[in-house]
Amino acid sequence: MALFDLPLEQLREYRSSSPEPADFDAFWTKTLHEARAHDLGARFERVETPLTSVEIHDTTFAGFGGHPVKGWLVLPAGTSEPVPLIVEFLGYGGGRGLPHTHLLWASAGFAHFVMDTRGQGSGWAHGSTADPVGSAPAYPGFLTRGIGDPHEFYYRRVFTDAVRAVEAARTHPLTDAARTAAVGASQGGGIALAVGGLMPDLAAVAPDVPFLCDFPRATTLTDRDPYREVGNYLRTHRGRSEQAARTLAYFDGVHFAARGRTPALFSAALEDQTCPPSTVFAAFNAYAHEEKHIEVYAFNDHEGGGPFQEAVQLAWLPGVLTR
Repeated sequence: MALFDLPLEQLREYRSSSPEPADFDAFWTKTLHEARAHDLGARFERVETPLTSVEIHDTTFAGFGGHPVKGWLVLPAGTSEPVPLIVEFLGYGGGRGLPHTHLLWASAGFAHFVMDTRGQGSGWAHGSTADPVGSAPAYPGFLTRGIGDPHEFYYRRVFTDAVRAVEAARTHPLTDAARTAAVGASQGGGIALAVGGLMPDLAAVAPDVPFLCDFPRATTLTDRDPYREVGNYLRTHRGRSEQAARTLAYFDGVHFAARGRTPALFSAALEDQTCPPSTVFAAFNAYAHEEKHIEVYAFNDHEGGGPFQEAVQLAWLPGVLTR
């Protein structure tokens, strides 16, 4: 796919038209207050593996509604003092998978917590976390589940789980709560942005080709899923466009970015039809903290920088997490 979105010079100036709900902060304050009424109950169970360079802990904590959420905590072998913490959120459809697939960050000396995404984990990697909450009729996928009401929307549960995941990982005695970064690609990048907007005490965020940003443009610009799920839903549920747009506004990465209080490293791919570059730049340009950078991959689709972006993150994160 050749370039299809705005030219790069316009992307650097682009601003989203996504309207911010007047009660955005109140909505999320209440949501997190309700979640924190449940005991976090973080449990870390050591898993024996043939791996010699890392220690694996099967983790369970209470997320939205007190529902059990799984994760992996991966520590460098022999760690005896708290080390900086990387909390990673996963791409659309995937779960936490097997622990030996998560070796990068622990190999670089970090504690690495991988959150399982509720109700997913059946696409490209298996998961272990159910979503016990049902919804009204939805298009297959996750982006229209509960779209008629922000209180019932699927990503209200996921974003709340993500905040609780950071809180849970920080309770382990070998993680340094003061040096915590949220990272993720695609859906994981959108979740990391949300966590950054909801938790002002993070040390860094690194959203890679983030999903869940600039819904008004994304849902009308690309024919590719997951954003196309919204159009397919509205094709059937005629007359509900305003209702859907109102719900999505509470979950738009642009608004979380406007609350970003920590250094950030983004990436965008100019041929990305899954998360169009203008939607990524919408979040980047709205990001509030002055220390922000975006890597641009001119000839890549949604794979973005892949291992090249990981290399950039590996060079950047130690500096911001050791200040």
